[in-house]
Amino acid sequence: MALFSYNLEQQLKHHAPLAARMRPRSFDEFVGQEHLAGAGRAFRRAVESGMPPSMVLWGPPGTGKTTLALIIASTARAYFSSLSAVSSGVADLRKVIKEARDRLGQNGQRTILFIDEIHRFNKAQQDVVLPYVEDGTITLIGATTENPSFEVVSPLLSRSRVYTLHQLAGEEIGLIIDRALEDEERGLGRLRIGLMAAAREFLVKFSNGDARNALNALELAAASVDTDQGGVRTIETKDVEDAVQQRAILYDKAGDQHYDTISAYIKCLRGSDPDGALYWLARMLEAGEDPLFIVRRMVILAAEDIGMADPQALGVAVAAQQAVYFVGLPEGAIPMAQATVYLATAPKSNSSWAAYGRALNDVRNTRTDPVPLHLRNAVTGLMRDMGYGAGYKYAHDYPEHYAPQQGLPDSVKDHKYYEPTSQGYETLVKEMLEKLKEVRDGNK
Repeated sequence: MALFSYNLEQQLKHHAPLAARMRPRSFDEFVGQEHLAGAGRAFRRAVESGMPPSMVLWGPPGTGKTTLALIIASTARAYFSSLSAVSSGVADLRKVIKEARDRLGQNGQRTILFIDEIHRFNKAQQDVVLPYVEDGTITLIGATTENPSFEVVSPLLSRSRVYTLHQLAGEEIGLIIDRALEDEERGLGRLRIGLMAAAREFLVKFSNGDARNALNALELAAASVDTDQGGVRTIETKDVEDAVQQRAILYDKAGDQHYDTISAYIKCLRGSDPDGALYWLARMLEAGEDPLFIVRRMVILAAEDIGMADPQALGVAVAAQQAVYFVGLPEGAIPMAQATVYLATAPKSNSSWAAYGRALNDVRNTRTDPVPLHLRNAVTGLMRDMGYGAGYKYAHDYPEHYAPQQGLPDSVKDHKYYEPTSQGYETLVKEMLEKLKEVRDGNK
């Protein structure tokens, strides 16, 4: 049985994907995340001391979360137990924890419990782990692509360190590719592969900072080309393109990528950057974002950030929403692009939104006076007898169609909310209000 298990393990290693075979075995082999794994860094020193803390590794796919967990366990000489939150439940957790307690009691060996995609565990499942992290039965390493602030329960988070892993740089992906091509034991070195410079550059770009993507694509491309008379397999750009077909864009429609990307889009619109806004629009649409979600944000921005500087912006945004709803994608991207450019290049003013905020503050924090009598509508004789509508001035009966009169309750009658800027159309609004103020002051 032991011989069978050994042979099976050897076969699995031999047939494992290139990304699994090339997994770094030590900090010295690890590529990227220098802020954590670099020589002399606090994280690495803690691991090498044999006392790594419980932690959550947060970062995009293919940046080394699982690899770091394995290196930590190996360096700290701890037993490594691994669970996937996708397929494991409370019973699995309790089994691992019992084994960890037995191991610690029998031979003093610590257990590192690695939970991949820990954000998939619900609160009850995470609570099972909590007391054993606290008493040191296990050292927890959770891996997640989601923001742990939202996905990991606060008590568990407070007992763990959160380490952020970054998308790998192009140079780092290139180094990983080169190592795989040269390694004869675990990599593709024995196949005598010639990777053309342009193909290597394409592979680096395709990987999108994900080492697993890069190695999987390289392995597939290597398997798809024939050897020449000299026994060399030459991989050209077309071979890599054929192997990968289409790059998957890193994006999630409910997590950080969703909110970060729409935030970048809105901030480029607000900052009058049409190029930046068009880029983030394309990123969202290519990744499958709901276009109606995007145009709803356009409508909000048109009123909040452009406002009276260009009142037509709101109409453009609403028209884009209607167009997308009417024609759908992919054609709906055309009016969305037009509206994006319009909103980005329109003059900006948040004066109307700021004015509403000041008015709302008064509504919430001042006395709630009744509506002044002259502004009330007298729809019955009794109301007229009570003075409803008395003294109201009908604006169209006066010069300039303007009749100065009090429009606010007494408690806030002298408060001013709307302060027009000198942006775009609002310049004309400002001039008009100044003119009306002169008329009002002249009637005092």
